[in-house]
Amino acid sequence: MRTMLFAKHKALPLAAVGIALLMAGCEGPPPQSTQYPYSYRGVGQNAFVNPRILAKLHEANVAPESLAPAVPIPVAAGSVYQNLQVLGDVSITEFTRQMSAIAEWIVPKDQWVNGQGCVYCHDLNNMAADTKYQKVVARSMIKMTKRANVDWQAHVAPTGVTCYTCHRGQPIPKYVWTTNPGEKPHTSGYVGNQNRLSAVTAYTSLPFDPLTTYFDKEAVIALTPPTAVAPFHPKTVNTKNAEGTYALMNYISRSLGVGCNHCHNSRQFADWAQSSPQRVKGWYAIRMVREANKNFILPLTDIIPAVNKGPLGDPKRIGCETCHQGVNKPLFGAEMAKDYPALLTPPATAPAAPAAAPAAAEPAPAQVEAVPASEPKVTGLAGTAAGVM
Repeated sequence: MRTMLFAKHKALPLAAVGIALLMAGCEGPPPQSTQYPYSYRGVGQNAFVNPRILAKLHEANVAPESLAPAVPIPVAAGSVYQNLQVLGDVSITEFTRQMSAIAEWIVPKDQWVNGQGCVYCHDLNNMAADTKYQKVVARSMIKMTKRANVDWQAHVAPTGVTCYTCHRGQPIPKYVWTTNPGEKPHTSGYVGNQNRLSAVTAYTSLPFDPLTTYFDKEAVIALTPPTAVAPFHPKTVNTKNAEGTYALMNYISRSLGVGCNHCHNSRQFADWAQSSPQRVKGWYAIRMVREANKNFILPLTDIIPAVNKGPLGDPKRIGCETCHQGVNKPLFGAEMAKDYPALLTPPATAPAAPAAAPAAAEPAPAQVEAVPASEPKVTGLAGTAAGVM
């Protein structure tokens, strides 16, 4: 008996020391809290940051110095070079500067040949030829970048985007995604396309591939309905879709390094009137990503090699994390795009301008979603039908 008591008394202090050491290494230095400037005092819409983690994020999100401005020469690049389908209207000096910047932004130095990064996309024996698939892909990506800067300013302005925003010196951005096929059906239990470890959803017990559901097509992002759900209610409002919504929101939160209250007021998640302006930016962001994947990436499926595709043969696509990489504003808001005017003009052939956030077909009931007056107006009933977050 004495031996057993001694063992127990000895084990307790050791366990306490182990727990203390474990806890001491979790969150030091202590997180700091700052109230969002657009929130009401006392409602808890605060940003929480860990200084240690924030310092590492700053180190990983440094924008490169812009290249020196080009000497203005009123000669269009398209009048000198052949097969310029995107930047032919740019002056020849600005065109050369832009190409040099793109080489710096996407081609690792160990893949340069004789000091030239252009070899990654171009056949040096015939620069005009579309011999390499990388050149065709780059052309589509330039169109996509110009489209974002010109027509999606509701999300990207005034910062804008460049190739570096996503690529960070690599031919393929680090944070891209493909459809996750999940596990094959087996007899050990129901998989149900969820409850599997997935970094996308921050390892939660939720559907593990919300990106295919919400970024490949215009799937409804479920809202909490303003009234009890009747049997005849549209099937878009149910538990399964609610779980999909939470999975997507976890991905967005992790991608931006923010909590739910960056966009939502936790006292009433659904109410636009109590939400921050960032929620509207998020509404446009999701639609911008959908369009980019649909119009500029998926059409390249046939020319992209298998090594750059997912297990189902789909190409690597973009999401929120591709640009943001863990911070609220990509590169902490560095305004690179303004120094590269070739990326700030409309592409030669552009899709139709993006639609505005849906307006209500009827007056919104009191205390049911209303976007701040300075933003597009969205209400609960119209929002539920249209799939607004």
